[in-house]
Amino acid sequence: MKQLIYRSQPFGYDKAMLAGILLAARRNNPRDAITGALICRQDLYLQLIEGPEAAIDALFARIAEDDRHNDVRLLLDTPVDRRLFPDWAMLDDEPDSLFWSPDQVAAGAIERAGPLALVAAFTRLTGRTER
Repeated sequence: MKQLIYRSQPFGYDKAMLAGILLAARRNNPRDAITGALICRQDLYLQLIEGPEAAIDALFARIAEDDRHNDVRLLLDTPVDRRLFPDWAMLDDEPDSLFWSPDQVAAGAIERAGPLALVAAFTRLTGRTER
């Protein structure tokens, strides 16, 4: 199984576009045995996806070509033994709990965060979902 984290800058972000992305993910991801979470706001998508290697690679290729994403950057690509979000076809989290400010994102904080800090950000979301 593979875990991948990427960041991108949304193009044309609004609630309707986000709803469309989430609807498609929640429909298609179970079919492909993919789970994950999306941290989203007007200036940032930060997403963790996990599942079979071929399915994750195919999904990331589609995301990289999707015109709703600008400046797609792969931050983590690693094998894992277990899922961080086993019960979520696609959990989403909006700005109120985001861990980096817009200024920090613009200054490259996410790229400098490193794999452990990135996974820790998503691990915090798992605690919120268990409440």
